[in-house]
Amino acid sequence: MIVSFNGRFLPKEEVRVSPDDRGFLLGDGAYEVIRAYRGRLFRVQAHLLRLERSLRELRIAGLEAENLRAIAEELIERNDLGHGDASLYIQVTRGVAPRKHAFPEEATPPTVYLTASPYRPSPAKWEHGVSIILVPDIRWLRCDIKALALLPNVLASQEAKERGVEEAVFVREGVITEGAHTNFCAVFDGQLVTHPKNHHILAGVTRQVVLKLCDELHIPYRESPIAAGALPQASEAIILGTTTEIMPVVRVEEWQVGDGLPGPITRRLQQAFRALVADQA
Repeated sequence: MIVSFNGRFLPKEEVRVSPDDRGFLLGDGAYEVIRAYRGRLFRVQAHLLRLERSLRELRIAGLEAENLRAIAEELIERNDLGHGDASLYIQVTRGVAPRKHAFPEEATPPTVYLTASPYRPSPAKWEHGVSIILVPDIRWLRCDIKALALLPNVLASQEAKERGVEEAVFVREGVITEGAHTNFCAVFDGQLVTHPKNHHILAGVTRQVVLKLCDELHIPYRESPIAAGALPQASEAIILGTTTEIMPVVRVEEWQVGDGLPGPITRRLQQAFRALVADQA
């Protein structure tokens, strides 16, 4: 596998990360994940703009996120990923410096790593739906930054794995926020509802696409808190993400969602999303 490390293309096994890198020592950095369909990056500008915002909020300077587009496209080509589905990972840290909590000297260059690999979709899950659990949201209050420090997400994802479900969805003060690696939606009385865009959630690119599709399909929606106690009354539930795409949720904890099958709004959104991908990829 060929990767990009600080502007150089090289085999992955030749990458050498300094033990003084702040990403390694402190989780001091940001990341992005971008899907590619048949060799074309999907919504790449939206992802790079989000990365740029994360870096700005973390005050990591020295990188123009847009300059990574050409590197990402070349990685797809160099790894012969132009004919199938792929996933591109970008990580930027504050760079190499002696371990201190405060920022290093301004001249310290960021560490920039990109890798592309084949992605194997989950058609059975999209077709039949998945189960999720609810877990307490113990994360920090800047979930809008796609930061490297993901320990609460890791612990929640491990609990989901141990309980044999697809995703763990966070609950903060009685309100559904988002999943450990997804955004969350539910349908009440024919209206799609998702948590408002604020510091309690990461504004997902797929979430953004879905809300635009709702406008185009005349599906009513609102960005509003969902009380965890109201979730059993939802007729449909969905998790959204770059690799998850639009995945129906048919069971939450011990109860069944709706009739236990992916609902009509979920199906309309899935169909529109696949058409969008086919048109742009």
